[in-house]
Amino acid sequence: MNVFERYLSVWVALCMVLGVLVGKSFPGLVEVFQGLEFGDGSHINVPIAVLIWLMIYPMMLKIDFKSIKDVGKRPRGLFVTLFVNWLVKPFSMALFGWLFFRHLFLPWIGEDLASQYIAGVIILAAAPCTAMVFVWSYLSDGDPAYTLVQVSVNDLIMLVAFVPIVTFLVSGTSGLEVPFAVLLYSVVIFVVIPLVAGSLSRRVLLARYGRKWFEERYLPLFAPITVLALLATLVLIFAFQAENITTRWFHVVLIAIPILLQVYFNSSLTYGLMRLFKVPYAVAAPGALIGASNFFELAVATAIALYGPGSGAALATVVGVLVEVPVMLSVCRVCVATKHWFAEPAPVAPAAMSSPVSPSSAG
Repeated sequence: MNVFERYLSVWVALCMVLGVLVGKSFPGLVEVFQGLEFGDGSHINVPIAVLIWLMIYPMMLKIDFKSIKDVGKRPRGLFVTLFVNWLVKPFSMALFGWLFFRHLFLPWIGEDLASQYIAGVIILAAAPCTAMVFVWSYLSDGDPAYTLVQVSVNDLIMLVAFVPIVTFLVSGTSGLEVPFAVLLYSVVIFVVIPLVAGSLSRRVLLARYGRKWFEERYLPLFAPITVLALLATLVLIFAFQAENITTRWFHVVLIAIPILLQVYFNSSLTYGLMRLFKVPYAVAAPGALIGASNFFELAVATAIALYGPGSGAALATVVGVLVEVPVMLSVCRVCVATKHWFAEPAPVAPAAMSSPVSPSSAG
């Protein structure tokens, strides 16, 4: 792991502090950045969109959608992941949000903010994690090839499922209006554009320069850019939410509670189903992590696009960013500690091996 990955929690905390300081110290400057939108009243923020493209495009370059054809070889792990991601996770988060914000926490937050917080946590849960999953998979000794398949399929489903799920759940549980066109534009801008650009670039560059050049020279160019874009996005998000975070710190604590519950609930459910269906650990661990984590970049951008950068919905998605890293690291630790729960893959017979495999070449 590089320095950024090893101390991810530290960088997130520093970005949070820096963003809040910038928001409180330079409110006029922050207001200027908030006003940079794709069209008047669209709420689709240009700086955040550009930064998200810089984060997502390199990740999309790594995804080989041809790998989906190999799903049939080990389908159980993928089916469990998709079941939890799309049929359990958004609905369980809607239930937790409704229970806590509409009932248990209502005396402290009020009706209006309750609706906005419910909308925010639903938007957060309806977008499965994409880029950070590869880090979680690495930390939990997951199968990188299968993780790639899981992420690829999730991205394709997200194109058609994210908008209707968010529209249905937010309208039904929070009572807030969901501008369908704005939500659709958000998916196009924050998912479709970088996905298409990454896929086309991958195909063209591999055909022209070969895999060695693509993987050893082109992809590494984006490593520092991706890191800087993520850090800048976090600073900008926290600057936009500086007033909310400092004046509603108790609300931040309250919002974190249902988010924490849904993370541990969905990761435990996925992990348990993987063990029940005898899925190998190297597939089960990343699957549990995908089922628990969120595509927070898309969630924050969507909440801002729908309800504005200072809204309660945007604050709820930002709390998701605060919770995500330390919680996911704890899930990784639990997975590694319980690796022995899963049967080891059957060893390859010596006669079937044409040559020994060196540790450095083993995946």
